[in-house]
Amino acid sequence: MTLDFATSNLSKIKSKLRTEGKTTGNFGSPKRTRESYNSGIGMTKTKVVKIVNKDEYLNRLYVAYESTNDTKLKKFIQQEIKKILIQRGLLSKTST
Repeated sequence: MTLDFATSNLSKIKSKLRTEGKTTGNFGSPKRTRESYNSGIGMTKTKVVKIVNKDEYLNRLYVAYESTNDTKLKKFIQQEIKKILIQRGLLSKTST
């Protein structure tokens, strides 16, 4: 089967104009920066923020592990506990 490109529809395909962003046809809007999306991350309105030490964090992880049934959360908690124990030299990196 041979195609004659002069008479086929393949030569009549037009490329679409692609614009930045998710909106279509809005050429006058300025480009958004990453800061505008993430400006509120890490901000809190509380007066006092208490940062716990590694021992308290480890205790909280053990309590959370025992009190949850979520498998994804348990996997995350296991990874965090393992990371802390490796940092303290109580567990080797190759052990599970």
